[in-house]
Amino acid sequence: MQSEPVPRVVVGVDGSPTSYAALRWADRYARTVGGVVEAIHVWDTPSSAGWSGPAIDPDFDLQQARERFAAELRSVFPGERPARLREHLVEGDPSEALIQASEGAELLVVGRRGRGGFARAMLGSVGQRCAQHAACPVVVVPREGDTAH
Repeated sequence: MQSEPVPRVVVGVDGSPTSYAALRWADRYARTVGGVVEAIHVWDTPSSAGWSGPAIDPDFDLQQARERFAAELRSVFPGERPARLREHLVEGDPSEALIQASEGAELLVVGRRGRGGFARAMLGSVGQRCAQHAACPVVVVPREGDTAH
């Protein structure tokens, strides 16, 4: 007898208040459906973007990304982290990493990155690309306390 696969809820975490709201939403949803949350934090080595960048140690960048991701998770879950939280640190383009992670997922959750005025009604570039290209449904979560729709 094979058991049913556990639903995967993928969420992008980039340190913004909207990504924290998305992570909280994803955690609540995953608990409701008995799923797991795959928190994805994407980082990039500035020197890998082109040969004209400053000489930077990729190991140092990776360590900084690890520390930043750990701090972000502590900020969202100040006590104990949820048991069904999986952490993934990925180097590269955020939208590409999230689209790839969406393969086989039940949901992809991203935060809305509006910046006031007209831009407030628009998705950020990562959210836009994910909404267009993800392999599963995408939930876009506004910043907590944001009542604008």
